[in-house]
Amino acid sequence: MRPAMKPLKPLDEALADLLAQAQPLPGTDTVTTFDADGRVLAQSCVSALQVPPQDNSSMDGYAVRCADVAAAGVVLPVSQRIPAGSAGDPLLPGTAARIFTGAPVPAGADAILMQEDCEALAAADGLGSVRINAVPQARQWIRSAGEDITRGAVVLSAGTRLTPAELGLAASIGLHQLQVARRPRVALFSTGDELVMPGEVPPEQMRPGAIYNSNRFFLRAMLLRLGCEVTDFGIVPDRRDATIDALRQASSAHDLILTSGGVSVGEEDHIKPAVETLGTLDLWQIAMKPGKPFAYGQIPREGGAAHFMGLPGNPVSSFLTFALLVRPFVLRLQGVQDVAPQAVAVRADFTWPKADKRREFLRVRLNAAGGLDLFSNQSSGVLTSAAWGDGVVDNPAGQTIAPGDTVQFIAFSELLG
Repeated sequence: MRPAMKPLKPLDEALADLLAQAQPLPGTDTVTTFDADGRVLAQSCVSALQVPPQDNSSMDGYAVRCADVAAAGVVLPVSQRIPAGSAGDPLLPGTAARIFTGAPVPAGADAILMQEDCEALAAADGLGSVRINAVPQARQWIRSAGEDITRGAVVLSAGTRLTPAELGLAASIGLHQLQVARRPRVALFSTGDELVMPGEVPPEQMRPGAIYNSNRFFLRAMLLRLGCEVTDFGIVPDRRDATIDALRQASSAHDLILTSGGVSVGEEDHIKPAVETLGTLDLWQIAMKPGKPFAYGQIPREGGAAHFMGLPGNPVSSFLTFALLVRPFVLRLQGVQDVAPQAVAVRADFTWPKADKRREFLRVRLNAAGGLDLFSNQSSGVLTSAAWGDGVVDNPAGQTIAPGDTVQFIAFSELLG
């Protein structure tokens, strides 16, 4: 009698179990702010100054005292010129100062007039005068000191994954170097005697049953986008001894071993017994479609253990299990706390009439009307769907979809970056 099948593991439960194992990696790197894009802060950034450091003008124009401009048409002598990067003198009563964007507002001035609201009047000598054609409001077009950042504020918290905007923010408080989490070291290999690398054999000479190894390319690219150092171990033959040797070598110098294929229980699927020979393994059947088979384990090594993750071999299954399970795990290893992709409500412009018992991830594309179109073939082997689509619909188990229904859309930008 065959043993009873284990119930399928909910995706959220599988992710929670994985994240419980993902302790931040020891060690940090110090990098220049120029080179920190995509890295994860290991130490919070605290500002030693306020930004802007003093009141400054947000416009090219004239600094005035509101009391001196009671009505439009007032003519004031221009007492000084203040370009950005210089400090002016206190503004004399009954005068205006020519001022430029970013320049400090002189003491005594309490408003800026845009140059479009003023008329410069020439003079034989000196700075001339200006006719004010609008009545200013107090503090108009003045950026207040510290309105962006106050002294002592935590500008960026540890665990922040740095983007170009955050690099600029760090630079604005004078940080030319940042302490970041070290890059996860990941060993990547594929299993399967049917796999052939592009460039090794031309299409017309492919042997029967052979396929090109597409998974290796997108998995490596996704790991690199997450800031990992990737060692490519290539294609491991479908032999248990070869698989054990590859795992043993990979575990010695890597934080994570990632494989695709060979995580089922067939006679040619050697990953499970090979990992169990060296360490521990849980083989999960996850309630998601595509992407049911998934493996997690650990292989002991000197000073700790390497994490192991085995993905299914079908390309879309491998692509989505990486995006939904491996990506959050890798980010958590670097100290990122908020690892969940953001879903948004979007209108479905398609029909999905047959509900599945598993949670489905349907490849879709945004259309010009603001709705979602469905790729015609949702098979787990059709990688074209991922290249064609803008993201996936996260469709609950047992749920059909009709045109006009609101669905949860997760953009690929949320899953691949």
